[in-house]
Amino acid sequence: MIDYIKGKIIELTPTYTVVECCGIGYMIQISLQTFSALEHKSEATVYIHHYLREDDEQFYGFSGKEERELFRLLIGVSGIGVSTAQMMLSSLSSDEIRNAIISEDINRIKSVKGIGLKTAQRLILELKDKVVKGTGSSTSALFSAGTNAIAEEAATALVLLGFTKANVNKAISAVLKEEPGANIEQIIKLALKKL
Repeated sequence: MIDYIKGKIIELTPTYTVVECCGIGYMIQISLQTFSALEHKSEATVYIHHYLREDDEQFYGFSGKEERELFRLLIGVSGIGVSTAQMMLSSLSSDEIRNAIISEDINRIKSVKGIGLKTAQRLILELKDKVVKGTGSSTSALFSAGTNAIAEEAATALVLLGFTKANVNKAISAVLKEEPGANIEQIIKLALKKL
């Protein structure tokens, strides 16, 4: 299985790139996010998802592993194929997609061409826990702007104590629902009781 292709960018468009590696030109489908990341480069490392079906073989490329991981999560949802996942990554940034899933923002997800209400609901239902547990999900998406800094500090402290990020985020969310004005010490103490 190919993990990445590193080489010279021969051609770059908003939907695909051709990367030459060892005398072979690889045509790779990309999102607008990856296009923006590669736009001013002559050489690049493109992380690959190899899509293989009976009648179709494609390389989907990403500028980083996090974007590729999100793409793989998206295509794992029933009703979302590679084209729709690529459209999502072109319409919204990876962080915007994660934040929309975590905050259950159906309208934001529906704003992507080709995604209706049922698909958006299914996507949130199937991916919310996976996105929260994933390394790419940010704690800040779970908390309101006013409690952001305090909640992130508390989360960092609890993770350093050995708790998993997913469990910490759930505990702090629960604490902030009960005690929205809690300071950092109160958040940590109450979260420890829930962990």
